[in-house]
Amino acid sequence: MIIVARRIENLQSLAGELRAACNVEVQVVQADLSLPSAASDLYELLTSQGAKVDILINNAGLGLYGEAWRIPWIKEHGMLQIDVVTLAGLTKLFLPQMLERRFGYILNVSSIAAYQPNPFYASYAAAKTFVLNYSEALNHELRGSGVSVTVVSPGITATEFLKIAGQKATPYQRLVMMQSADVVRIGIDAMLRGKPSVVPGRINALTAWFGYFSPRALSVRVAELLMRSNEPQH
Repeated sequence: MIIVARRIENLQSLAGELRAACNVEVQVVQADLSLPSAASDLYELLTSQGAKVDILINNAGLGLYGEAWRIPWIKEHGMLQIDVVTLAGLTKLFLPQMLERRFGYILNVSSIAAYQPNPFYASYAAAKTFVLNYSEALNHELRGSGVSVTVVSPGITATEFLKIAGQKATPYQRLVMMQSADVVRIGIDAMLRGKPSVVPGRINALTAWFGYFSPRALSVRVAELLMRSNEPQH
């Protein structure tokens, strides 16, 4: 198992938990996935070590809360690099190996924000729409290849997402928040079943359905009401 992130202390702690709980060998790779060369650098490192990636989980990501024009471009650019470019790059680089072996799973993490425009998370929601559509389309292209792509679109989850985004949780977010272990279980199960897409949680699934099928003007207004909390902290 290979785990990759920027914060080495968190990685080492997680590696210890995985080794103890699952009795597996864990390789820790520290990398800043917001860098333009992140995907190619990671691919070159692992292939030089002879690693064969059968399961690729693109979980790295973050959001930025606030009015779009107030968010510093350097922060927004880094977010888009992680949420879109690095995800697509890693998928594209590791996929040919899986196709050659006719076996592999890719799990990409989107969000229920992908199903409608989201004021105060404008570029984050747009990035997650890319992840959703890209993953579902790619999975369709790969039919019969032995490789599948699954996209999981969770709602608010008990992680550091809000802290990093710079938002205080709204009453709605506190009401529907899911535990990360539950979201992981649902996503992994869907991936192993070869499902193209899954939204964890009944309320989240209903929210996604509403955003997808309701008039755009209505869905964006509802998203604004549900997402608005404190003033942006950027």
